[in-house]
Amino acid sequence: MPVEMTRHRFEELVSEALDEVPPEFAEAMDNVVVLVEEFNEEEPTILGLYHGVALTERTSDYGGVLPDRISIYRRPILDMCEDEEQVVEEVLVTVMHELGHHFGIDDARLHELGWG
Repeated sequence: MPVEMTRHRFEELVSEALDEVPPEFAEAMDNVVVLVEEFNEEEPTILGLYHGVALTERTSDYGGVLPDRISIYRRPILDMCEDEEQVVEEVLVTVMHELGHHFGIDDARLHELGWG
């Protein structure tokens, strides 16, 4: 049975997950915003999505662009979890996974690191 949780509480969990980012990575994050959305309309079951240009792909002419976005999808995460403890863990994994894409890390390497 899916977990019921207010949007406010879910947003708090995303914020807490961002607080877990090691300082050296937090300082290196550039032009990126993390948003909570209900679900992705094109792929309703995905948990998160990075929209942007990874730091490793940016060239010297990068600039004057809107921030990259990381979307964390509330409904699919709640639907797959049985309790709040699982939600906390899945939010953390999803946030770290999508941040990994911001830093140019591919899915295979993220899985190796435990952020799959």
